[in-house]
Amino acid sequence: MKITTLLLLLLSFCLTCTANEPRSADNIARDQYRHPKLTLEFLDVQPHHTVVEIWPGSGWYSEILAPMLRAKGQFYAAHFPANSHIKFFRSSRTKFEQKVKLMPEIYDKVSITNFAPPNQLSIAPAGSADRVLTFRNVHNWMKNDSEQEAFNAFYQALKPGGILGVVEHRAPDSFNLQKMVDSGYVGQWYVIKLAEQAGFKFVGASSINANIKDKKNHPNGVWTLPPTLRVPADTNKVQQEKYRSIGESDRMTLKFLKAK
Repeated sequence: MKITTLLLLLLSFCLTCTANEPRSADNIARDQYRHPKLTLEFLDVQPHHTVVEIWPGSGWYSEILAPMLRAKGQFYAAHFPANSHIKFFRSSRTKFEQKVKLMPEIYDKVSITNFAPPNQLSIAPAGSADRVLTFRNVHNWMKNDSEQEAFNAFYQALKPGGILGVVEHRAPDSFNLQKMVDSGYVGQWYVIKLAEQAGFKFVGASSINANIKDKKNHPNGVWTLPPTLRVPADTNKVQQEKYRSIGESDRMTLKFLKAK
């Protein structure tokens, strides 16, 4: 069986799990915004690969990647440090570890590492990864000016010929760096710049996760939209429904190569 055919079969399994299997019903409902099958195909993620997912949070993508890589690949979850001074980070890491322990038949081979740029950067052994994937994280690293260190770490972890995949909320070209931090939307030009400064070659972009309904002018930035729905307290029901109808944010999906 060809690897591409096997990938499609594994993705089909991972994207249609029941409540007793890795994917929750709530997470499956968000496929319409995140398009995991098409995204992983664009980034050419294969079952035999060593893959690092950066800051997996509650494990939305981990529910897909862990079972796909379990038999022939290796999955590193580069999570928040367990001893982080940030309460949210500690809580998220604990919940992820509990998820892993509850389903050893899926997650028993997952390796959890620590990632907290600019200080903790060892996401996987140097030169070991075929793919490094980050989903909606770049704006977070910009808050403490550690975004370049993050991309440098991705380059170090990848093999020559490896791919970095970045999905991020996409800012209009008019947004400056502070506006990006405040809104959670990042300029595509800036992500490309960070990657190229780390040594990557820009391979291409996909519109898989684009959303033309998202005008990026919300009162609480990207967090106004689902799934967060951080709307002002005085927002009426009509306005709340407007944000729900927009769906999740407009996102860039970018592919970068660590050249041989």
